[in-house]
Amino acid sequence: MSEQESAISHPAQAVSPGWVRIERARHPQRPYPMELIERIFTDFSEIHGDRAFGDDEAVACGMARLGADEVMVIGNRKGGTTKERVRRNFGMPHPEGYRKALRAMKIAEKFGRPVFTFIDLPGAFPGLGAEERGQAEAIARNILEMSRLRVPSISVITGEGGSGGALALAVSDRVLILENALYFVITPESCAAIMWRDAAHKQLAAEAMRISAPEVAALGCVDEIIPEPPGGIHADREAGAGIVAAALHRHLVELKAVPIGDLVATRQQKFRNIAQFYSEK
Repeated sequence: MSEQESAISHPAQAVSPGWVRIERARHPQRPYPMELIERIFTDFSEIHGDRAFGDDEAVACGMARLGADEVMVIGNRKGGTTKERVRRNFGMPHPEGYRKALRAMKIAEKFGRPVFTFIDLPGAFPGLGAEERGQAEAIARNILEMSRLRVPSISVITGEGGSGGALALAVSDRVLILENALYFVITPESCAAIMWRDAAHKQLAAEAMRISAPEVAALGCVDEIIPEPPGGIHADREAGAGIVAAALHRHLVELKAVPIGDLVATRQQKFRNIAQFYSEK
């Protein structure tokens, strides 16, 4: 039996250094997007409803200020208590959540306000009702519209950035990721269940998937890694929020100096080039 086959048959019990990063991304005390938004922005005024079906409580949108700049802020909500988490669908948006976000982006575009999105979700909600109301179409529509939005846009992956559910809020001029955050097409547990019919191989799956911040940065999927305080952002939320705020200010200043036509063209080119590779026979 080869070494790799042995590892698959008998997964190691020790936690790998890479898995420590994943545990930090999922730490129960890690600040959720709305907590960071409340610490970084001022004068947040929430916008409700998608004007089509309802108001998805898993997504929050609103006008706010970043220093002297008037901006639009969007983030998913997970909730602190069990009852709140159930009401907010554990942070997994329905199609009306994405349509509410898009409505907010279009308002921002109308008034020339930069758009900021904060993402910590394992994926869009895959339930029957969500599919019946057009989950795939809502995600695809957001990806299309964000790619041609005529205002500066910045996305921050604060915990888990899962699949199309995250991408529907992350087609931005700058995509930033916290040091211990993750960006993936599927969770390691689900990948292991598909590949080996056993979620216990999650560490092996995570290693193969290359989902940590340094790995997705090396692949060109994000533009910058935001460092966290020692031990993770949950260890010092105030300092962590300050680091994120400084990064947002810096990137916004850079983006505001670029003509909007060039900004849109660069954004579209960036996403067309992500994950391209070539091989020779």
